[in-house]
Amino acid sequence: MLTRERTQAGRTLRLLLPLLLHVGTSGSNPITGPEEVSGMERGSLTVPCRYDPGWKTYRKWWCRGAAWSSCQILVQTTGSEREERKGRVSIMDSQGNFTFTVTMEELRLDDADTYWCGIERAGTDLGHHVRVLISPDVAEPVTTDVAELVTTDVAELVTASALASLASSPPVTQGVNSSMAVTNPLTRSLLCNIHFLLLTFIKVPLLGVLLCTVVWLNRHQRDSRGKLSQSEWDRSPRAINTRTSDLENFRNFYQAPSSNRSSKETRVPPR
Repeated sequence: MLTRERTQAGRTLRLLLPLLLHVGTSGSNPITGPEEVSGMERGSLTVPCRYDPGWKTYRKWWCRGAAWSSCQILVQTTGSEREERKGRVSIMDSQGNFTFTVTMEELRLDDADTYWCGIERAGTDLGHHVRVLISPDVAEPVTTDVAELVTTDVAELVTASALASLASSPPVTQGVNSSMAVTNPLTRSLLCNIHFLLLTFIKVPLLGVLLCTVVWLNRHQRDSRGKLSQSEWDRSPRAINTRTSDLENFRNFYQAPSSNRSSKETRVPPR
C-alpha cells in the first residue's frame, strides 16, 4: 500500500514539474543574451544566448525584425546539438552549457538591424532582442591605373628631355620675340621626343609584324601555285598524250623482230 502511494506521488510530481518550472520562471525571462553586438563589414560576429535548463530540448531560432509579430526567422535548430546553417547565418545549441550560439558571416552594412534569439514553445515563443551594428570597412582596396602611370612617366621623360635640350641650346637674346623664341624650340623638342617614343614603341614593331606577314603570305601563295601547276599539268591532255606516245614507242621497239632492230642499229647512213 505504501509503495503504491509513493508511485502515485512520483507520477503527480512528474506531471506538475513543467508547471512548477513555468511558474518559477514567469517573473523573469528564461532566455538572456547581449543587448547589442557589433561587427566589421566583410567580417563576422557571434551572439551567445543562454536559457534555463528546462528549455534544453526545445527548438531555438534567430530572427530579424524590430516587431516581434513580424519577425522573420533566419535559421533554427531541430532540438538537438547539430549545427544548422542557412546562407550566411548558422546556429548551434550547446545543451550541456544551456547556450545556443548564432554566427553571422560576410557581414554587410545592410545587416544592421534588430534581431531576436528565441525558443519555440506552445503558445507564444520566448525571445530576447539583440541590436546588431555593422561598421564600414575603411581599408578599401587600392586600385592602380596603369595607363595613368605610364602617361605620367612619359610626360616626365619628355619634359626632362626638353629641358635638357633647352639648357644645352645657345642663349636667346632678349626682345619682343623672346617668348616666341623660347616657346618654339620647346614645342619642337616635345614633338620630336613624342615622335621618337611612338616610333620606338609602336611604329617599328608594327612595321616588323607587317613585313613578316607579307613575306609569309607570298611564300605560301608561291608554294600553292607550284603545287597547283604540277597537278594541273599531270591532269592536262598534253601530258596524257605524251605519256601514251612514249609508252607506245617503247612497246613497238620491244615487239619488233630482232633482225629489224639489228639492221636498224647497224645500218650506216649514206655519205
